[in-house]
Amino acid sequence: MGRLILWRLIQLPFILLVIYTITLTLAWKIPGNPLENPEGRRPPPEIALAMQAQYNLDSFPRFYVSYLDSLTGIRWLRESIDGTARQQATNAEAQGLALPPRHVIDLGPSLQYKDQRVNEIIASSLPVSVLLGATSILIALVIGVFAGVVGAIKPNSLIDLVTLTVALVGISLPSFVIGTVLLLIFSVTLRWLPVATWGSPRDMLLPAITLSLPFAAYIARLIRMGMIEQLSSDYVRTARAKGASTMRVLLGHALKNASLPVLSFLGPATALAMTGSFVVERVFSVPGIGQHFVNAVQNKDLFLIMGVVLVFATMLVLFNLVVDVLYKWIDPRIE
Repeated sequence: MGRLILWRLIQLPFILLVIYTITLTLAWKIPGNPLENPEGRRPPPEIALAMQAQYNLDSFPRFYVSYLDSLTGIRWLRESIDGTARQQATNAEAQGLALPPRHVIDLGPSLQYKDQRVNEIIASSLPVSVLLGATSILIALVIGVFAGVVGAIKPNSLIDLVTLTVALVGISLPSFVIGTVLLLIFSVTLRWLPVATWGSPRDMLLPAITLSLPFAAYIARLIRMGMIEQLSSDYVRTARAKGASTMRVLLGHALKNASLPVLSFLGPATALAMTGSFVVERVFSVPGIGQHFVNAVQNKDLFLIMGVVLVFATMLVLFNLVVDVLYKWIDPRIE
């Protein structure tokens, strides 16, 4: 187990380097100049030229190397050793200026939001997306496991047909359609829940349900197929012959083995949910990382685009590692 975790952690920086290269190449090809976007900061021409030179926005190779330098912490280490950081702080203090806080892993300044750095934006918005994503995954597990088990108990029955139909609808309908329908029903028509606000558990209910439904539908299908297979296996028939109760057979034997495919799905699904669904956050005006990413792409905010993508990629790799560990814990026979 320790070797698996160590090997995955060794792979992590190389995986992130590949993602960094591909993402930056694609983001660089987005048309437009981030400093001349009418919806962005639009600094004066002389300041825009200075920013282009400072951040190497006019050269892809120089930007690639310089941003990787600050992203990996090499720049922070170098400036700490040679005294550059101390000298900059002394000069700024003599001129009465305030330097931005230094970060070991510096994701750079936002080209869209004035006087904000990507580290600060992600630090303030990521907890919102993580809370929303964790809630939606819990809701999806409750709904999906319940629907899958109920459908597997009596396959091809009316209740099984209903759960399959609901699962198909949940997978097929886009999130913005589900979210809009829920808003129209519960916020506009019934006036039970607020519209486009954030700050209380009631505000999180509709976006969490909207985000959870596609995941719940897929979990229900996986649980149903796994449960049907396990309930027809020899060890379940043996447990029933020994007098085990129906609940013990379902929950203690069949569900444990049927949940293995769900674990594989939960790795990327949890990372996706916790880094924010861009569409759901946009529909419900949730101040999460997903909405910042949409704005960053529209305004070609290279630093913010790279920061969000790298955070998502890191969480995806780590959650997949957690899934592998859980696999080994549930079934030690798995290598």
